[in-house]
Amino acid sequence: MKFSPFAVFALIVPIVAVNGPSVLLPLLSVILAVYLGCFLHMAIVYSLSVRTLAKISSLTFFKKCSEAMLFAFTTASSSATLPFSMMASERLGVPLPIRSFVLPLGATINMDGTAIYQGICALFIANVYGVPLSMGQQLTIILTATLASIGTAGVPGAGVIMLGLVLQSVGLPIEGVALIAGIDRILDMARTTVNITGDIACSVVVASSEKELVATDK
Repeated sequence: MKFSPFAVFALIVPIVAVNGPSVLLPLLSVILAVYLGCFLHMAIVYSLSVRTLAKISSLTFFKKCSEAMLFAFTTASSSATLPFSMMASERLGVPLPIRSFVLPLGATINMDGTAIYQGICALFIANVYGVPLSMGQQLTIILTATLASIGTAGVPGAGVIMLGLVLQSVGLPIEGVALIAGIDRILDMARTTVNITGDIACSVVVASSEKELVATDK
């Protein structure tokens, strides 16, 4: 791990040598795009889900998830955040049998943030290398990113490894992963926050659908 920054630097050097240093400037737009996509996903999809299906206000939901979200943001690990997710789910009125099943499962296969991240990064890498993507290829990226995110481990840095599979699915240079590796930790914080928030939202919706959600303040 001590030498990983040097390894990332060595991978980026040939890309910069071919494309020029200006290739690094758009990385800021990647960070902004990923954070915006993650924010909108939580604000729209999760808010509507808990409000419509569980009759819990968005403000109440995010307030009771805030501790877990903050821990996920700082650790970038869904697995490490699991105890905090359990506590947040309990505060939202989800009974133990449901949260003890849904949350560990979600920490393994429910990776919405990772899918968003991989899709945006794939489009960025295609743009850097000047590879035009057809509509069919873009749909392939969406499908592959979704499937790859399901198999992504809930540990820091796992998403960037699976990104290579997404790139290969549409014939993009796998070397492009090196561009993302340098900023992956920043992106990992956002996508992990989305992932665990989605897990908690799922547990609330499941408990509500089973008529087992304990009454809480709306």
